[in-house]
Amino acid sequence: MNCMPCHLFVRKLHGVLTKQYGPTFSLSYYPLKTLINVSYKKKNKKIPTKPYKTLITVRCNNSVCYSRVGYGKSLKLLSQLLFVSMDSDGSNSGRKRRKNADDSGNNRASKRGREDKLAVDDSVPPVKKTPSTKATETTRLEHVETSDSYLSNTRFDQFPLSPLSLKALEDAGFKTMTVVQEATLPIILKGKDVLAKAKTGTGKTVAYLLPSIEAVIKSPPPASTDKKKPSIIVLVVCPTRELACQAAAEAKTLLKYHSSIGVDVLIGGKKLRAEQRRMQKHPCRILVATPGRLIDHIDNTPGFARRLRGVKVLVLDEADHLLDMGFRRDVERIISAVPKKRQTFLFSATVPEEVRQICHVALKQDHEFVNCVQEGSDETHQKVTQMYMVASLDRHFSLIYMLLKRHIAENVDYKVIIFCTTAMVTRMVADLLGKLSLNVREIHSRKPQGYRTRVSDEFRKSKSIILVTSDVSSRGLDYPDVSLVVQMGLPSDRKQYIHRLGRTGREDKEGEGVLLLAPWEEYFLSSVKDLPITKASLPQTDPEAVKKVKKALRQVDMKYKEAAYQAWLGYYTSQKKIARGTTRLVELANEFSRSMGLSIPPAIPVNVIDKMGLKNVPGLRVAPGS
Repeated sequence: MNCMPCHLFVRKLHGVLTKQYGPTFSLSYYPLKTLINVSYKKKNKKIPTKPYKTLITVRCNNSVCYSRVGYGKSLKLLSQLLFVSMDSDGSNSGRKRRKNADDSGNNRASKRGREDKLAVDDSVPPVKKTPSTKATETTRLEHVETSDSYLSNTRFDQFPLSPLSLKALEDAGFKTMTVVQEATLPIILKGKDVLAKAKTGTGKTVAYLLPSIEAVIKSPPPASTDKKKPSIIVLVVCPTRELACQAAAEAKTLLKYHSSIGVDVLIGGKKLRAEQRRMQKHPCRILVATPGRLIDHIDNTPGFARRLRGVKVLVLDEADHLLDMGFRRDVERIISAVPKKRQTFLFSATVPEEVRQICHVALKQDHEFVNCVQEGSDETHQKVTQMYMVASLDRHFSLIYMLLKRHIAENVDYKVIIFCTTAMVTRMVADLLGKLSLNVREIHSRKPQGYRTRVSDEFRKSKSIILVTSDVSSRGLDYPDVSLVVQMGLPSDRKQYIHRLGRTGREDKEGEGVLLLAPWEEYFLSSVKDLPITKASLPQTDPEAVKKVKKALRQVDMKYKEAAYQAWLGYYTSQKKIARGTTRLVELANEFSRSMGLSIPPAIPVNVIDKMGLKNVPGLRVAPGS
């Protein structure tokens, strides 16, 4: 089906009918028309025949999914089977509503008390009827109950996958599919384009890699003249280097027994010539790349554009993030570089207007929309406890230290991610925590790509470790068993807060998130007031901990502090509500400087001050000779 509520509705309908009347019902899917036909044996006397003449169309309430589900059932009988009641006013308007019947003996409600609800409303635009849709009424599917678990009961071996792929899955510990894998795989294996919406940490990478590998297996081997430069069959485009490396590593895991299928990754931060030599020496059939580096190779690598003309599967991973980062033109150029006759998958955590627009360019008109995020469901993981603390800047470093010490004491296998506002603040905080004898690693944009990849792999495999990072780690990366996420300072927006928090609570596990703000940053809380985030009381000041932090701050490299001060000022200059008063902004920056143990704020080059729009603002020190 086009989205998860529709998919689950049909499964629930089939289950209820089978339970009620035995195995006399069967469901037939019509992907092109998104219709379901309920058939039955007429000899069964338990089933009245007349009510089945009515064909009802259910229209999904999702703003992107326009699927229609047809079933040969009368409204009255169906409402009884689905444990809902229906009132008809008999008016000409045809308005009918269904509400959940009270069922005191049935505890099927989810943890947050969500209810199943089918509603028919004449305010909904009518569904255009096709010859195959003999609908007498138009109804609207508002909500279908889904499980809170990200796993399904469906096994991988229930689908026509290569035995070697199944063996690799078994070796990797994959037993049953996730919900997004269960929903997308049957559609993709039929050769359809897919737009899939799913939360982070729900198995999206495997969902698109498995059928992609099948496409390579079914492709004819390269001709003898093309063996040195065979066509690329699968092209995966990721927004960040870390995500591309992660996807490539996942592909290698699934290709464990497919020795003849090569996979390669092209990312920025590495020499173009080195990648060209590697591709020439080890030609691949599956390529994972970031947009910018892919364009570099299209323009500068001989024969590369020709290899892309053999692409049969194009994947745009984290499509919303690709567009958020300003890659739209690059994405459109990449789409134009691959054949029109191909299969395309877009996987995204959200489906904003920009993603819908790119769908018109990338996907076929009859593509399927698979929505694994139920309408009205929580944007953050339910098993993640969210808290925020508000304290003056001079307390932030000691609070972070006390928070970490407490968490380490309570969790033997702790795994913590601390998000900072900028790369230079990240470097300074990592150095500080290292001076406090904590097991710390750092990742940010100023680190070379090789270092970032090594640290990312180490953190993924390790326990009892802390990662201090900028937002390069906020999207898509799969770090298992993260027990705590700390966001230090103001997130750029609500979306960023949610994506950062999504690094914990993955694979249906529990997690904890803490947002640490200064009093003048509290306005951000209004943007997340609908999320289950609660205020945490500040721990009692520990004089010994404060003393240790002050001593460690004195040991932090002065260059790190100076760079952090300048980066901090630049970041908050971009925050309109704070930067509205430039004098106040500089005062806050100098407060941050004092929190690092500096009595005098660092001097800033005059050209940097001009770029920030802070020329002649009192409180700023201009670097001499700049």
